[in-house]
Amino acid sequence: MKYRRFGKTNWQISEVGYGMWGLAGWTGSDDNEVQKSLELSVELGCNFFDTAWGYGEGLSEQILGKLLKKHADKQLYAATKIPPKNFIWPSKSHFELKDCFPAQHIIEYTEKSLKNLGVEQIDLQQFHVWEDAWANNDDWKEAVQKLTQEGKVKHWGISVNRWEPNNCLRSLETNLFSSVQVIYNIFDQNPEDQLFPLCQKLDIGVIARVPLDEGSLTGLLDYTTTFPADDWRSTYFVPENLTSSVDHANALKPLVPANMDMPEMALRFILSNPAVGTIIPGMRKIKHVKSNIGTSDGQGLAPNLLEELKQHRWERQPTEWSQ
Repeated sequence: MKYRRFGKTNWQISEVGYGMWGLAGWTGSDDNEVQKSLELSVELGCNFFDTAWGYGEGLSEQILGKLLKKHADKQLYAATKIPPKNFIWPSKSHFELKDCFPAQHIIEYTEKSLKNLGVEQIDLQQFHVWEDAWANNDDWKEAVQKLTQEGKVKHWGISVNRWEPNNCLRSLETNLFSSVQVIYNIFDQNPEDQLFPLCQKLDIGVIARVPLDEGSLTGLLDYTTTFPADDWRSTYFVPENLTSSVDHANALKPLVPANMDMPEMALRFILSNPAVGTIIPGMRKIKHVKSNIGTSDGQGLAPNLLEELKQHRWERQPTEWSQ
């Protein structure tokens, strides 16, 4: 495992972190294999774990808490997120701060996360949705400063809404945030335009989420793929999105080098960008832990392949199904 400096935190974090959404609320998870996958990730050098209260109403946080307790002798970094008060993902431009993150709500859910994680201080507490219009509102700033001064949160971050990488730029300028979490992959290259340059200027760590585009960049979906009704992906891969996603993935298949598969190419594309601190693929199976962490060997993609992949940038706008 290779490590990168994570912005102003000065943490050395694993290039491949662990996204923990799939551990609560996705079909196809086996609790025993999940535990073995988490253990293997630590053994292979993963030290950054990203969860949220919203992943199973604290269940994912509790799973991480047990892992932290078991490996108390290791430096493992726990990142979690505060759900919006109205529990609507993503936020909408007309939402007011009081609808999502009034000060008392920030404090209340930070306390819940502390309890679920079993820690006295959260390494990285993030806002699970965001609107840059809130940048100058003092209410959230007072809560952030209070919890920081009390030693309950070490660093703060923003998890940016899907396909809105610039909806946080003014907020990052407040100097209250140490990280930003954003969708970045072969299809979603927009963060390179404004967000990444600003993060490098302000020394803000970047967490790249959804590296496999919710599964389309595995190359395993086809036009008939379906998901159970209680699986979040059933509301995301609606027919118009599934068809387009498979079309775009199929166009990539001829570019996959002979010595790798599409998921590996997708992860190496992200790791080839020095602006990224860590990527957080979901890893519910042992084979995924081995293959994903195996991409952290310092070997980026060939420059000519990177140039070809840049031509597969897919411009998308938020819709009702794109939460």
